Amino acid sequence: MSGLEGHPDILPGFVWRDIDAEGVRIRTATAGDGPPLLMLHGHPQTHLTWHRVAPVLAKRFTVVLTDLRGYGDSEKLEGGRGHVNYSKRAMAADQVAVMRSLGHARFRLIGHDRGARVAHRLALDHANAVEKLVLLDIAPTATMYARTDMEFARRYFWWFFLIQPHPLPERLIASDPEFFLETHIKGQIKTPGASDARVMAEYRRSYADPATRHAICEDYRASASIDLEHDAADAEARVSAPLMALWGRHGTVGALYDVVETWREKALDVRGSALECGHSPQEEVPEALLEALFEFL
Repeated sequence: MSGLEGHPDILPGFVWRDIDAEGVRIRTATAGDGPPLLMLHGHPQTHLTWHRVAPVLAKRFTVVLTDLRGYGDSEKLEGGRGHVNYSKRAMAADQVAVMRSLGHARFRLIGHDRGARVAHRLALDHANAVEKLVLLDIAPTATMYARTDMEFARRYFWWFFLIQPHPLPERLIASDPEFFLETHIKGQIKTPGASDARVMAEYRRSYADPATRHAICEDYRASASIDLEHDAADAEARVSAPLMALWGRHGTVGALYDVVETWREKALDVRGSALECGHSPQEEVPEALLEALFEFL
């Protein structure tokens, strides 16, 4: 289902709309009343990844869920020169425009995976907009690339596969996109039964679109090129908003990095802890995640 009727069976109480984010169409779902809270998904998910936590958060916050540009039902752009259209700077600007269009100049921000990388850039480029920042299961992009070793490359092979020049990864994934998608998710989720069949069906629908798969590759290509240039230019910059990093104790990020210390190199006020899950706490351990979020937010 891709229409604006949305998914009330999965996200009860939410309302869907398309928002023009300064020329880029962003699919958005909103619910609740209270301080604004923006939540950004990762790859290969859509905004539906938040289905186990967003309705609970909407009891205390005005929750805004979006599909990142290129993902889900948001607009799919070509990558542009140097992959600029999928730089985290451009993707973050979309989200600020969405929030401003909804009347939220300042907000709390949660990001998972790719969405957390967008959130990191947003907190640097639009510091006055971010009241508090939560990053789920990532270390900083530049740090992860700089510390790449055999173990990281083995565990996160797609960081090196998806960045290959067009159309190599796009054509290879096109041979069996469902297999690639499902293998990716199963390899990262460590909690049996965490994947909701209805949500997985939506992930498959999104991934079936060649434009989505191309956008995803452009997202990763940008992270290995223009995003690193932006990070290098801002090497001395620090996130000023209070930052909480949470990660899965049984996932790659927690196994390979001292997550809190990596973020103390990038932010002024950092705290964090591991949760008993793999890569996707919002789907694997929603109650534990909610407890941490309510305490921090």
